[in-house]
Order: sequence, then C-alpha cells, then structure tokens
Amino acid sequence: MDNQSERPLTEAEQRRLNHFNEVREDLAAKGYKETFFTIGIIKANTYTMLAAIPLTIAVFLLFFLCNRHRGLSITFGFGGTLAFLGVFLVAVVAHELIHGITWACFAEKGWKDIEFGFMVKYLTPYCTCAAPLKKGPYILGALMPLIVLGLIPTVISMFTGSFFLVLFGLVMILSAGGDVMIVLKLLRYKTDANDILYYDHPTEAGGVIFEQ
Repeated sequence: MDNQSERPLTEAEQRRLNHFNEVREDLAAKGYKETFFTIGIIKANTYTMLAAIPLTIAVFLLFFLCNRHRGLSITFGFGGTLAFLGVFLVAVVAHELIHGITWACFAEKGWKDIEFGFMVKYLTPYCTCAAPLKKGPYILGALMPLIVLGLIPTVISMFTGSFFLVLFGLVMILSAGGDVMIVLKLLRYKTDANDILYYDHPTEAGGVIFEQ
C-alpha cells in the first residue's frame, strides 16, 4: 500500500489509528482478511493535474457548444474573482461535510463515527468514517461531493450559460480527483467473498477491505 505514516500524526489521528488497529485485530480474530486500497496524496495530486488539461478542454468545449447561441461573458472582474475564491473556500469545507453527512447515514453510530482533520504537510483537509461500511454506501459517500459540487453545477451551466458555474463545477470535479482514484482502485479489486466490509483509513487517503 501507499504509506503516508511517516508524517507526524496529530493526537486525534493517533487515537483514530489506535481504534482502527483494534478493529483490525477484532476482525482478524473473526476470520476476516484485509486488503488496503490507499493512495498517496502526492500521487493523487499528480494524476489530477495530468487529467486537468484534457478534462478542462472537454468541459469548456461542451459548454461553448451548448451555449453557442448565447452572448457569453467569460470575465469576472476583481469583485467576481474575490467572490469565486470565497465560494471555493466554502466549497472545500462543504466537500468534507458532504463526505461526512453521507457516511453518517450508514455508519453504526451515525455522526459520532465521523471525524474531520487537516494534513498540514499536504495542506489537505479530510473526512474519515470510523465504522466499517458496505460497498455501496462507502462509494456513495466517497463520490457525493463530486456529484453535488462538481457534476451538478457543471450540468446546470450547460443549460444556463453561466461561466461562473462551469468554472466552479470544473474546479470541484478536479478537487475530487483523489476520491475518484480511490473508488476506481476499490472497483478494480475482485473477490468472491460473501461478507465484505469497507473501512475508511483513519490517517491516509483510501481504506481497507475486510472480507471472509
């Protein structure tokens, strides 16, 4: 697995890691085997940057084709730029909240199983769920920020001609690049096991599959 544990952990992260290891030991005693599907933050950011160019071209090409009959304005001005930056900062927080709200709907203890943190080394906020989940709920929680903040605004922009929305949606799609990589890695894993649980890793991007 990709290992980011070399970075110093906060007290909260260490506590979550200790709990995670207790859960691993308990599940191992019950006969579960584990498979990690974590990814490195640097690797995720690198792949996202590589995907940014073709994705940006595709989204803007579709946007201009869908709105070619409109008189489009693609400039914000100073005030519009500040507004966009402000909305983006709020959206960064909303991204993690959406992860948490979605997973809380399926976690055993609800919102009590959800925690948030910030990796100072990578300037990256994160949300983690401290309860094993089934495949569907785990994937839904991982992709919900992409859907709500990225795909929906982008689709709306195609019908409204809002350059603000298409730019915002594109930025949020790219911001979910790590989430997409995690889900793709999870989906590529094939197993014949009948009992499968997906546990979000407490300190790294990705999680662990427990199966028997």
